[in-house]
Amino acid sequence: MADDHKKHVDEVSGVETTGHEWDGLKELNNPLPKWWLYMFYACCVWAFGYWVLMPSWPLVSSYTAGMLGASQREEVAVALETGIAARNELGAGLADASLEEIQNDSSMLEFAMANGRAAFGDNCAPCHGSGATGSPGYPNLQDDDWLWGGTLDDIHYTVENGIRSTGDDTRLGDMPAFGRDGILSREEITQVANYVYTLSGGAADDGVDVAAGETLFIDNCAACHGEDGKGIKEMGAPDLTDAVWLFGGTIDDIKAQVTNARNGVMPTWSGRLDPVTIKSLAVYVHALGGGE
Repeated sequence: MADDHKKHVDEVSGVETTGHEWDGLKELNNPLPKWWLYMFYACCVWAFGYWVLMPSWPLVSSYTAGMLGASQREEVAVALETGIAARNELGAGLADASLEEIQNDSSMLEFAMANGRAAFGDNCAPCHGSGATGSPGYPNLQDDDWLWGGTLDDIHYTVENGIRSTGDDTRLGDMPAFGRDGILSREEITQVANYVYTLSGGAADDGVDVAAGETLFIDNCAACHGEDGKGIKEMGAPDLTDAVWLFGGTIDDIKAQVTNARNGVMPTWSGRLDPVTIKSLAVYVHALGGGE
């Protein structure tokens, strides 16, 4: 019986077997290479040293700090403070300069554009797009159509205080839900939507009384949009004659907006962003091509 399990040398490889055999397959006794073992031992020593010196083992509500007391959180905090200090030093002049002075000074303008581009990507691009071309419900900042005005001061105020947001000085301007609140009937909404569609050169649906729609517009909409439909920027009411639409420009889109108005919200960035960054954003957005 002992002879059956006796180790022997494999005829093909010339390597001694371990004596283990499964279904006729014998296990060769090939030890690990020395270099591999030495590297493994070295890694074990290094790991033990790391456990002792560096933060490594999780605890119930914390972790072992290690003898060196290293902290990546603290390193990041220091790096962030250093970056903020460097940025504040470079942008020190922007804090006291007017928007026009920034725009007319090449060095301040260069910093404002770089700072504004970075801040836009971090804070504004999720809604307005990385190229600032907007999407349904979010304005295109590269055209010349501005609900609240596109001057440097207008843009700065909007960025600083937001629209329908939480700031005390946020811009306010809500469109009534004429259908949901029972102000206009379904037929009247159809009439006024068709009339609005014609203001930008569109053709009304057959059989719709556009004249009645005009009367309804003057009675219900002109107070904000003006009798000519060109809008009133002080109220945030859009120009309805330029074929630029925030929520879609088909007759059905206009009917939906008149029926159950959608009023977008822009955050109040004051308190979230520092004054220099807000100025930089205003200058950057104004320079995109659509500023007034």
